[in-house]
Amino acid sequence: MTETQTQQPLDKLMADRRTKLDALRARGLDPFPSRFRVQTSVSDIRGAFDSLTTEELESRSEAVRLAGRLKAVRRQGKVIFADLSDGGARLQLFLRKNDLDEATWEVVNLLDLGDFIGVEGAIFRTRTGELSVRVAMVEVLAKSLRPLPEKHKGLTDPETRARQRYLDLLANADARKVFVTRSRAVSAIRRFLEGRGFMEVETPMMQPISGGATARPFITHHNTLDIDLFLRIAPELYLKRLIIGGFEKVFELNRNFRNEGISTRHNPEFTMLEFYWAYADYEMLMDFTEELVTSVAQEVLGSLESPWGDDHIDFSRPWRRLSMREAILEYSDLTEDDLVDRTSMERVARRLGVERIDQRSDGQLLAELFEVTAETQLINPTFITDFPREISPLAKSRPDDPETVERFELFAGGIEIANAFTELNDPIEQRRRLVEQAEKTSGVVDEDFLVSMEYGMPPTAGEGIGIDRLVMLLTGRRSIRDVILFPALRPKD
Repeated sequence: MTETQTQQPLDKLMADRRTKLDALRARGLDPFPSRFRVQTSVSDIRGAFDSLTTEELESRSEAVRLAGRLKAVRRQGKVIFADLSDGGARLQLFLRKNDLDEATWEVVNLLDLGDFIGVEGAIFRTRTGELSVRVAMVEVLAKSLRPLPEKHKGLTDPETRARQRYLDLLANADARKVFVTRSRAVSAIRRFLEGRGFMEVETPMMQPISGGATARPFITHHNTLDIDLFLRIAPELYLKRLIIGGFEKVFELNRNFRNEGISTRHNPEFTMLEFYWAYADYEMLMDFTEELVTSVAQEVLGSLESPWGDDHIDFSRPWRRLSMREAILEYSDLTEDDLVDRTSMERVARRLGVERIDQRSDGQLLAELFEVTAETQLINPTFITDFPREISPLAKSRPDDPETVERFELFAGGIEIANAFTELNDPIEQRRRLVEQAEKTSGVVDEDFLVSMEYGMPPTAGEGIGIDRLVMLLTGRRSIRDVILFPALRPKD
């Protein structure tokens, strides 16, 4: 059994492992058997026996049958101490030549770090108090033909960690913790919504019309129907159809696809929670969102604080609520006079380096000013409200200001986490806005959605929460690819 990974060239290390593979086969053993029936796991053993004393273990004389990956080996003459891992926990194996027949001991000496093995033996504590298995049987379950990353150096290159996530998970305990946290967060979100009467649904990922948000779609072709289809950029219009159809509370946790840039905050394939609630409005959703996120944070972190670089994010309620204009004025040196009209906004936009000013509408220009002045400074959760109508074609206008809509975006850690509206449910106004948007973008109006609205949609509020970005906040990760198991990367040359 190899004790440490030496600095030999990779091809020499792999050749040595192939030789051991051949030696196992020469002994009539299958290095890749079909099955090994386990009775328990390493994590379960740690949970069940960690608290027991040496005497209690001896009195129970508990025999176990388990499997896992070899992660460490320490040889002391005719005794070998090894660490067996199930990914989440480790357990020491105690292998003594006198306890094993000659054939088994030969097999032990053909093992390498990274091999999967099955063992049987009794649970006990060594003289140093380490919980261990006194191994009586060993079976090779999968021979590892490549050496694992060196345990002291680990796997540190960010691109390699993202490109070879399986190695990242093997070498870095913090990577595994991120994705365990992600799984727990998604489960907590589902329980929260279902506990409040929401029903989980699934809507099409391939759609005949790209709608529900403004983004460049991925396009594919269905051969039998001989039509182009779009990978969805948002499920919004289908979920609203379900509200029209009579479901009052629906949600979907699934993938969206946007054929746009890749950055620390953007991946072309990403996970969204989107939910719709009949007879609610955007103010109710702000309270609901606070309750949802704080509940999830408390459950998965055991705290309402999460580290964020040199700072931390405090999820404690209540969260701040600022209009877009208020945020610009609070987080910059701009004054009300700088936002009073188009001329004033263009002047400060040029000073702040905003691009394509002439191509932007007044509402788009205000949103750009918010982005360059305030957005990155919103570390603790903050709701930004009062968006211009022209950049929110699916949101309901405020009764006191038709040019402003009942919409909020939630920011934390300097990034957008959620987007929500009181939904526009006037089919005539909705048609006018979608036609206007289509004319500006050369897009297509979803006539079936407009027909559905003509049957009547109740007052409704809807929200989308970026799961990947939420997990970034919960785990303190500054790049989205650190929280996606297999992010999109440029192919290697």
